[in-house]
Amino acid sequence: MNDPLPRPLLPFVEFATLLRMNGFAVAPEQTQTFVAAVGLLGPRSMEEIHRAALATIGPSPDRRDEFDALFRLAFLGQSLPAATGEPDEDELEAYDDRDGGMEPPETDEAEESGGTPTGAERLFNRRFAELSEAEALRRFRRRAPSELPRRRSRRLVAGKGRGRLDMRGALREAVARDGEVVHLPTLDRRQRRRRILLLIDVSGSMKDNTDTYLRFAHALAQATDRLEVFTLGTRLTRITRALRRRSRDQALGLASTLVADWDGGTRLGDALQAFLAVPRFSGFSRGALVVVLSDGLERGDHTAMTDAMQRLARLAWRILWLSPLAGGAAYTAETGALRSVLPFIDRLGDGTSARSVCAEVLGFERRLSA
Repeated sequence: MNDPLPRPLLPFVEFATLLRMNGFAVAPEQTQTFVAAVGLLGPRSMEEIHRAALATIGPSPDRRDEFDALFRLAFLGQSLPAATGEPDEDELEAYDDRDGGMEPPETDEAEESGGTPTGAERLFNRRFAELSEAEALRRFRRRAPSELPRRRSRRLVAGKGRGRLDMRGALREAVARDGEVVHLPTLDRRQRRRRILLLIDVSGSMKDNTDTYLRFAHALAQATDRLEVFTLGTRLTRITRALRRRSRDQALGLASTLVADWDGGTRLGDALQAFLAVPRFSGFSRGALVVVLSDGLERGDHTAMTDAMQRLARLAWRILWLSPLAGGAAYTAETGALRSVLPFIDRLGDGTSARSVCAEVLGFERRLSA
């Protein structure tokens, strides 16, 4: 097994990987030369690292601006500028951050987004507000590894008095003690963290909560490796890999370049149908805890949304729907779309703040067993 890279080298190797993801031809020898050049320079500023990257990787002049933008993203956590393009208005697009490319295309039209759902797209990069609930997220990260839902795996481990009799263990003990067995060893199925699928509504009616939900998603990604994160709006976008970065600013900055439909229209049903239509995506929900962060304000006919949630419920272990409108114990679903999916949801909970979202996710398994 290969030894892990020394931690100081990781940013430089990740930068080379980011370049390859965006179409730059970077050979392994160039990455080694880049790292060696930085070591020889003993850089005292980020500008010197940038010069070493230019000298060793040698981007073509016509892609120099793109190269510089990726360098700022990797080492400074700055967002990338949006690309240009004209998406198909009739077909909802699914975007996976593993597919490469800097980001989905941006529309030339600007429109106002507000508190009501709409079917129109509004594509642009988001700037995240200052973190206001840092303490709640820090506590969540400390508690999550031991309190997130778990499942029993097929692998057996030594038990503590209950469970299946371990005949091999009993025989070994008898041999070691000249035929005597002091206690009967048992086997239990090993406990593993259950996969979590996080679906975040980024439509215009959710714009006051999107920043909070993305910060929560980053905290969750740092607490468990069994997580997949998608955004839903007028498009479906996978942002799991972006949120794996330890730096919150870098993770959210990269996510802002991947998701193009911030604060746009509402096509939850179509986005969920697109998720289920891709086998690699729908497989993420099998046996998982699905957490939906949305107000459920679907535009027009909600048949597609109802059908998608019914299919998702058959795949998932449980579905937890958290709404920013469900701030009180007396809250009841008011929209026809949300009422239609209630039979397929295990809990409709409070999604008004990061603190309430953390409490709902950590306490979900305890509520089931209560």
